[in-house]
Amino acid sequence: MARVLLVEDDDAIAVPLERALRRDEHDVVRTASGEEAVQLVLTDPPDLLLLDLGLPDLDGLEVCRRIREAGSLVVVMMLTARGDELDRVVGLDVGADDYLSKPFSLAELSARMRALLRRAGPAAPPAKDRRPLRVDLGARRVFLDGEEVALTVKEFDLLAVLHRQLGQVVTREQLMDQVWDEHWFGSTKTLDVTVARLRAKLVRSGGPVRLATTRGVGFRLEVGAPDA
Repeated sequence: MARVLLVEDDDAIAVPLERALRRDEHDVVRTASGEEAVQLVLTDPPDLLLLDLGLPDLDGLEVCRRIREAGSLVVVMMLTARGDELDRVVGLDVGADDYLSKPFSLAELSARMRALLRRAGPAAPPAKDRRPLRVDLGARRVFLDGEEVALTVKEFDLLAVLHRQLGQVVTREQLMDQVWDEHWFGSTKTLDVTVARLRAKLVRSGGPVRLATTRGVGFRLEVGAPDA
């Protein structure tokens, strides 16, 4: 069971969707307002945010942008009638973890929700460690020079794959298969968007972490030695 915030202004979609989520034993709160959704996420964070893009007061993209800028790591799945690749890329660029185009089946929605929630996992207290980059797979936490770095679900999943093959090139195909799994049928541009976000959070001028691109092949994570 998860706490789900459903942000959808169309009753024809929201009512049966809320009913189905409750049948799956989720605790559901619904709002039709983007402004209210931002406040709810920041004051009483849900486990998962189901976010429609076409809201009457505040576009779903702006909702996602605001909560990410405020530091929220809530799992975000966007629900929209916009099926263009550009819309998917923009949604992922502002921090969404997944994107589902209408119409969709409840079975597919449930499968994607389970996968996202499973990957989000519970938090755990960090252990002392002198490594410049520490990736705690069990707690799904990342520390750079001893400071925790806030990553979204997809950013963490991407880093975990690269970290397991530290210093080696991981192909684009391998990353798409392992991070976006069999449910993803969109463009690999979403990979580039997520890599860019991850690089911005981890790579600092003169810092120990380097996320290198091998053009046309894939990406390689390199980590320098800890300071003496």
